[in-house]
Amino acid sequence: MDKSIWYSKTSVMGIINVTPDSFSGDGFGINFDSAISQAVQFVKDGADIIDVGGESTRPPNLYKNVKEISVSEEIERVIPVIEGIRSQSDVCVSIDTSKSEVAIEAIRAGATIVNDIWGLKKDSKLVKVIADNNVCVVIMHNALSDTYSDVVTDTINDLKQSIDFAENNGVERSKIIVDPGFGFAKNLNHNLEIIRRLSEYKFLKSPILIGPSRKSTIGKILDLPVEDRLEGTSALVAVSIYNGANIVRVHDVRNMVRVAKMTDALVHGFKKS
Repeated sequence: MDKSIWYSKTSVMGIINVTPDSFSGDGFGINFDSAISQAVQFVKDGADIIDVGGESTRPPNLYKNVKEISVSEEIERVIPVIEGIRSQSDVCVSIDTSKSEVAIEAIRAGATIVNDIWGLKKDSKLVKVIADNNVCVVIMHNALSDTYSDVVTDTINDLKQSIDFAENNGVERSKIIVDPGFGFAKNLNHNLEIIRRLSEYKFLKSPILIGPSRKSTIGKILDLPVEDRLEGTSALVAVSIYNGANIVRVHDVRNMVRVAKMTDALVHGFKKS
């Protein structure tokens, strides 16, 4: 995949949760047909990437009942959906997993991005799967606590370590995307600071992905439930793009495609398609 595509315009990544316990209330469980239909609709709405996940990634510091599912169960959830999407569209598909076995099967089914919320630090075999298959990887910052000297500096340093690890294990530099991990091991002020200073992550010389969609930071500030956070998400997405985000990971694709297009016109100038 040509790295330049991430810089020509903001790419919109649509979220497909094949889970019964998504924080955002949009999990499809094992209703594969509905998940595939939603993904196809996302493509029609303008999504550039479809991110398929089979396990809730709700932060344990916010949700105490979070439990891992088995490799086999995760595979059983995501593979039919990836195959279904691939049968109806040539859209770029991402697999949201930290497990090497799941990544292998997802890539076989047609995924070309591995989106790892643990930044290649949880499963030591995952980096080899990515390198051997020459697919892209989203390296996200995550941690077990939300204590930082400076949240931006510390997360940049941590992401740099993961990037070096990936490169030292055969992953091409052009295949690496970074994600500061909005909402993961960060408190409200940390999250806002990351958005405010997002341009500093350009130091890593990789496309920047940000995923603030419907997150609890919005709920706390606006005092709104998860299903009523569209405007808050829009504000965070717009400012993120202004500050350098190349990819936005969102639930409300149609709306955020419009936000991205408008913000791109402001930042880069309007070019009629």
